[in-house]
Amino acid sequence: MANTATTTIPHLAGGRRKYAWLAAGIVLGLFGTNSEWSVPLAGWLFSIGLMRFTRSSGVPAGLAAVGLSAAATTVVFVAAAGALTVPPILLGCLLLSLVLSLPLLADRLLVRRLGPIAGTLVFPSARVTAEFLIATVSPLGTIFGPLAATQSANLPLLQTASVTGVYGISFLMAWAAPVVNLLLERRVAWPSVRGVTLTYVSVLVPVLLGGGLRLAAAPAAPELVRVAGISASPAAEKRMREIDDFHTPRVLPEQKPTLRKAFAVIDDDLFARTRTEADGGARIVAWAETAAVVLGEDYPGFLRKAQDLAREKGVYLDMGVAVVLDGEPRSRDLAVLVTPDGRVASVFDKAHPVPGMESLRPGDGVVPVTGTPYGRLAHVICFDADFPATLRTRADVMFVPANDWKGIERMHAANAVFRAVENGYSLVRTASNGLAITVDPYGTPLARANYFGTVRQSMVVSVPTRGAWTLYGLVGDLFAGLCAAALAGLTGLAVLRRAAYRS
Repeated sequence: MANTATTTIPHLAGGRRKYAWLAAGIVLGLFGTNSEWSVPLAGWLFSIGLMRFTRSSGVPAGLAAVGLSAAATTVVFVAAAGALTVPPILLGCLLLSLVLSLPLLADRLLVRRLGPIAGTLVFPSARVTAEFLIATVSPLGTIFGPLAATQSANLPLLQTASVTGVYGISFLMAWAAPVVNLLLERRVAWPSVRGVTLTYVSVLVPVLLGGGLRLAAAPAAPELVRVAGISASPAAEKRMREIDDFHTPRVLPEQKPTLRKAFAVIDDDLFARTRTEADGGARIVAWAETAAVVLGEDYPGFLRKAQDLAREKGVYLDMGVAVVLDGEPRSRDLAVLVTPDGRVASVFDKAHPVPGMESLRPGDGVVPVTGTPYGRLAHVICFDADFPATLRTRADVMFVPANDWKGIERMHAANAVFRAVENGYSLVRTASNGLAITVDPYGTPLARANYFGTVRQSMVVSVPTRGAWTLYGLVGDLFAGLCAAALAGLTGLAVLRRAAYRS
């Protein structure tokens, strides 16, 4: 098999050299996935080495080697995220890593039956199809998989998401691998690769220039609103744990007085800080996910107190609240928006609990949007922002209360940036135990605050009250569907050519 491959494609890597390419692909892959140590350039490069190996190996050997490398990368990724002891996440990521290896197999099987340009489209089409399938079907959404996830700080490239969603960026990144491999395989025959190279460059360059022009032409925000994002102070959390470190599987009646006292420490701290930020000029105060904790029977009284505060200070109050229930599921994870007149405008239950880590009553995923003098306000909760379909809504400002942990703070915040550009709204992500960020509808950073770098996290920022129109908001994941159709068409063409060759 290896000898046939070598004679079919000129200058194919062979012998020990192909294992050097494999090693390079594995090492770069460690930095090419969205993680705390990700390197944006590595996301463009690691598939090149892996493809050099699969194209110069037999199909079983290539699939096995790439599958093992993907599994190794996954274990390191999950370990760094502090989730290695959570079997559903580890097993889920291992399975998804195998799915993400299949595009390399598709390239290996189909590329020789297609023309140069068509052959280079197999891998990016298959990669986008795999990413879209994972985001749509799996419970992990886009937290694991998209090549684009490492590019959240590349503002010109990021604008592609306003048209194609995150998948257009992944396509361009994946397309580089077969183009470079063709250049390496036919390095002494420039005329045979000129068309492919110019095709890729003629797409990539206008995309980057167009993104830069979109940023340059972005209108200045006519109106801004002062938003304060807060989470409970570490000192208050420490005092709460000293009273009761709430880790029991269910609430017993005799525990409730102690729990009520412990939760009050956190809730009172949040109400006090809300008053401070409102007095400082904030018109909207946003809490982190599960910032407040309250027993189920105490929730109505807690809500009345919040309504009175919003009315007293004349502010919109977007609260992250954990409501502790008797029995299973153990709790509700809520985002509650209260208006300056004390009205509860919307209540949203977290729609996507983290697999294996949260026992929640999930919501229906319908994002509530409230018209206000400060634009259309919407909210979801933390992990929901890793599901593009859930976040696809018309709003001007999207609030994403979050609660992360050390090891995912950077990568999880970066993932949310794509939702802002896809849908054309400002995104305010207030996070406890993580990184709070605010970006405008173009993904431009407006503010950030690291929970682990301060004794009292606050993110005070002026946010545009009007969003931007995006094609993605109109057509959704049409581009991903076109990639799946292209993959089917290329597969069919390769099969027909194989049949014609045999006859």
